[in-house]
Formats: sequence, structure tokens, C-alpha cells
Amino acid sequence: MEVTERLRPALRGFEPYDPRFTPVRVNLSANENTHPLPAELAEAVGAAVAATPLNRYPDPMANALRDALAERHGTDRAHVIVGNGGDELLFNLLFAFGGPGRAVVTCPPDFAEYANFAAMCETPVVAVPRDAEDFSVDAEALLAAAADAALVILTSPNNPTGGLVGRALVERLLAETEALVLVDEAYVEFAGEEASLVSLVADNPRLMVLRTLSKAFALAGLRVGYLVADPAVVDALGAVRQIYSVDVLAQAVALAFVERRDLLAPVVADVVAERERLAAGLSTLPGARVWPSAANFVLARVPSAHRTWERLRDEHSILVRDFSSTPLTQDCLRLTVGTREENDALLDALTVLTREES
Repeated sequence: MEVTERLRPALRGFEPYDPRFTPVRVNLSANENTHPLPAELAEAVGAAVAATPLNRYPDPMANALRDALAERHGTDRAHVIVGNGGDELLFNLLFAFGGPGRAVVTCPPDFAEYANFAAMCETPVVAVPRDAEDFSVDAEALLAAAADAALVILTSPNNPTGGLVGRALVERLLAETEALVLVDEAYVEFAGEEASLVSLVADNPRLMVLRTLSKAFALAGLRVGYLVADPAVVDALGAVRQIYSVDVLAQAVALAFVERRDLLAPVVADVVAERERLAAGLSTLPGARVWPSAANFVLARVPSAHRTWERLRDEHSILVRDFSSTPLTQDCLRLTVGTREENDALLDALTVLTREES
């Protein structure tokens, strides 16, 4: 018997995650924050790393970081759990509350790992596709699908389309269904904290809000995410998590960033300003369509998108994310908002390529 035949049936056919990274001059493919860090913050990180012993195991629950995150959101440690990126928390949520016969509802196009993690946990996925024109969510279809579901996942701002989820829709899900509701707010800092639904968690034990330090906090390489949720959910995820999944350096650096988060406000403001400038530039390209975005990326439909993606990479050493073969985003590219210089290089290259491809 082949080794692969010994795999659980639900896991057969899975392949390692491949972000299709290629060494390039300008990488705008992964929604990273490419802006330089304030000097004071960089110094604080160096000090935190230097003061961290590596011969001891980390705090299993990252309690100092939990306290700082709880203070950020006006709550307490019992409502916060930290994970090895938001991905660990997503997987653990499906592992704990999903499974055979316990469906999760998603609204594609959205983060592909929702469906992948569900499959790993043998959790059925009920997809409620977004509107093909403006990528809005069909509220009535979503409520109907959620009636018999264990979990609903909504992304706000949504990846890759950039739109926000309305507070009224989430409130209807909580009032009219019995499903757990996860709002993934990985990019919400770029929309403004007023767009966050964290404040609803205290009065809604079935609501969970996922946040990350990978985007606005510019710590994608550190892998730190967190969930704000009812203490019962936090306890359940704490019981099934991998031990010591957030290492000592990650905890120390993340704490330094969270305690000095005000230093990042000018960085976020610059990303938002560049997002609007990039979107305006993209809208002038021949045959292009650009959707409004509240995140640090822009989704654009361009002529011959896959060919344009290849030529950006091969002829201009610029990497973006190709969504041209994903349902509802045919001929679309997702473009991370970079620095002014990176965005100018991207716009200059696309101006040439779209004229040639249109």
C-alpha cells in the first residue's frame, strides 16, 4: 500500500500552500505592509529581542500580550486568545466547532484557507457567492444558509475584493440564527477602527472577531494573530491549541508593537493615502475596472490579466497576485498597496502592458 493511501480520505489530494512567490524587485503580492517602520519602534523591537531569554519555553497563553491586546479593545484577558498567526486560530475554530455534519458558511470570493481548513477538519462548506458586479453579500441567501450551520465566516474588509461587512447584517445573523459568527478583520485598521465590530462581542457570546499583527502592524514574518471572543470560546480554543505555538520572540516583539501602536498611525495613514492614489491611477488604464477597497490592497480587472501578471513578473520584476482564474474575479489582479516608489513602478509597468494587451 502506498503511503498516501494511508492518509485520512479527507486529506488526500492536499498540497502544500504555495503563495507563488518569486524573487522580484517589487513584491506586491501578499498584502504585506512594505512601509518603513518608525525609528523609535525599531529600537524598541531590538531592545525587546535582546532582553528575551531563548532557553525557556514561552508563556503558553501569551498572557502579557493578551493583557495588552485586551486593553487595546477595552476588555479583559478572558476575552482574548493569541495564536500563531490568524491561520492557527481559524484552523482551531473549525477543529473545535466544525466536523462532519456541522457546516461552515462562507461568501466567496474570500480567503481560500477558510475552505481548505474546513476540508482538513471534515467540515462541510456552504458557499453563498457574492454579487458578480459589486461583490456585495446576498443577505437573505446568507441568512437562509446560516439557519442550519454551525459557523458563518465573514471577512471585513474582504480579501480579495476589499469591501466591508455591514454591522446590520452581522446583527441579523446573531438575532435570526443560532450559528457562531466569525468576522475576520485582518485588514480593518486600514478602514478605521470605527469599522470594527469588536465592540459587539461583549453582548453577543456567539460573535468572534479575528485580528492580526501581520498587516497594519507590519509583522507578517512574526506570525501573531488574536481572537476577541466570549470567554467560553477562548477556553475551548485554548484547550485544543498546539502548546507553545507563539514563541518567546514573537510574544516580545508583538508586545512592544502593541504597546507603541500609536507610532504606527502615520504609517497606516500613508498606506491609505497611497491606496487611493493607486486606485485612481489604475482607473485610468485602458480597459481597467477598479473596485473600492477599505484594505491595503486593490482589486482591478485588466485586459489579459494572467498574461499581464506574467509580464509584470518576467519583464518588470514586479509580483502581484493573480485572481484571473478564480470564480467571479476573472481577469482580475489583486495589487498590494506599497510605498510611493513601489506603486509608481507598478503603475508605470501596467500603463505599458495594458496598452499592449488591450
